[in-house]
Amino acid sequence: MPTEKDDRSPVALELRDVSADQRMFSPSVARNSAPILAALKRVLPTHGAVLEIGCGTGEHAVCFAGGMPNLTWQPSDPDADARTSTSSWIKFAGLTNVLAPLDIDVCSGRWGVEQTGRFDAIVSINMIHIAPWAASLGLFAGAGRLLRTGGLLVLYGPFMRDGAHNAPSNAAFDAALKEKNPSWGLRDIADLEQVGGATGLKLRETIDMPTNNMLLVFSTRSA
Repeated sequence: MPTEKDDRSPVALELRDVSADQRMFSPSVARNSAPILAALKRVLPTHGAVLEIGCGTGEHAVCFAGGMPNLTWQPSDPDADARTSTSSWIKFAGLTNVLAPLDIDVCSGRWGVEQTGRFDAIVSINMIHIAPWAASLGLFAGAGRLLRTGGLLVLYGPFMRDGAHNAPSNAAFDAALKEKNPSWGLRDIADLEQVGGATGLKLRETIDMPTNNMLLVFSTRSA
């Protein structure tokens, strides 16, 4: 049956089918998983630990972990139903390199994973435009604390560049987001670069993706 989520998570923006075992299915994930996986295979290390912020339904987590079996994937989401769906997807996929999803508030000064050691990468897909600007600040601050030397922060979604949208559809999407919640909206790459500079991260690469999305790859300055 269809379900609509609250505003705390990217699952808020779509109606999703839910299976009997509580797996949620996202139409956008079905469309974007393959190109994102191809890009991640190129930019991420072949071995190590990856923290995903805002895992949503969990479909990305099992797709990426299945495609990169030498990485340990740690999903997280602040929404309880999203974590339930992710746990069910992990069980359904039978993968051993995906950990149980965590409840992480990116705006918190501690994420509850500090004791596990540093991560080789942090990945966040379609999150920062569906959250207040404080979430972007918290995401970069957390990456600065938790990434290893040479670690990567990878962001996927629609972005602005120097105050301009790269497509009319993105401008319309930005307006719709702000109408839904004035604190949401597409973020400008220049603003993210400035925040990255303050937290020890530098934009290393910008990758154009299908449907006017981008993959931004930030790295620690010592990389």
